[in-house]
Amino acid sequence: MKTRHLCAMGLGLCLAAGTAAAEERISAVHAFPTSLIYTQSFLEFVDKLNERGEGVIQIDVRGGPEAIGLSEQPGAVRDGVVDMAYTAASFYAGSLPERDAMIASNTNAIYARESGGLDLMNEIHQEKMDVYYLGWFDSGVSYNIYTVDEPALDGDGNLDVSGLRLRSNPVYDAFFTDYLGARITSLETTEVYSALERGVIDATGWTQIGLSDLGWDEFLGYRVEPSFFSTDMGAIINLETWNSLSEEAREILQEVAIEHERSSAERFAEEAGEQIAELDAAGMQVVELEGEAAERFLEGAREANWQRMREQMGRHEMGLTHYDELIELFNDL
Repeated sequence: MKTRHLCAMGLGLCLAAGTAAAEERISAVHAFPTSLIYTQSFLEFVDKLNERGEGVIQIDVRGGPEAIGLSEQPGAVRDGVVDMAYTAASFYAGSLPERDAMIASNTNAIYARESGGLDLMNEIHQEKMDVYYLGWFDSGVSYNIYTVDEPALDGDGNLDVSGLRLRSNPVYDAFFTDYLGARITSLETTEVYSALERGVIDATGWTQIGLSDLGWDEFLGYRVEPSFFSTDMGAIINLETWNSLSEEAREILQEVAIEHERSSAERFAEEAGEQIAELDAAGMQVVELEGEAAERFLEGAREANWQRMREQMGRHEMGLTHYDELIELFNDL
């Protein structure tokens, strides 16, 4: 009896060790501080994945820009320093200009997943960056221009940016410079609060969500309508890491990512309306472009990014191979 008991114990320990060894773990970072709603959405995805993937696959979050700098994260994933990053595709635009298809999209991840747009985007990520594009999270949230003082309009009702010290970033710098003709200052998200506080800038682009989380509403009193573009936040995984995972782990990762694409797009659409209403109730003033001026504004935003995408794609070995297809798959035209 004693011998059988010891054998049973040994078998149990071996099985437990086998189970522990079978659970695969990948490391991850996120672009923004944890206080921002976008990061909170990513951490919700991690929680869903870790619950669904218990015993199979787990994500260990190392932190945000304090762990690896925001602009350095995409390269860190490509080079295998970290396995995954939740980041904006705009932060690696030099390697993948096709990201403008997401930015200038008039739809969201739900549409692009069903159209095949995200499958194509994943293929391009693998080819150009050696990363696997897992999912386009928090999509469909558009941007506005926010200003400290009331912005001016010209005689035709167009936005006059000549007097603005406008903060930009890779999402909208083509629109701001090539169409609006603005003089821009490029700043990372974490630098904007102090820049507003010190008067270095007096206007910025930002999404319809998260302005209060960042504290920028302390300084910004006006919002220009209409809104434009779409957020391009998503999760990328080092391609070697992805290929080394078990089939079951990959299936769970992709399944939960697609579910989160849908749920986050639906939730953020509601959240955007609520947060805009809260800003307005707190005293933010709206400067509304009307009629043809609004149409020119939106067309200028879209065309500026499509033109940038075309020019930058032309410098890469793949050239314009997917240009027309990307526009079709990421837009409900």
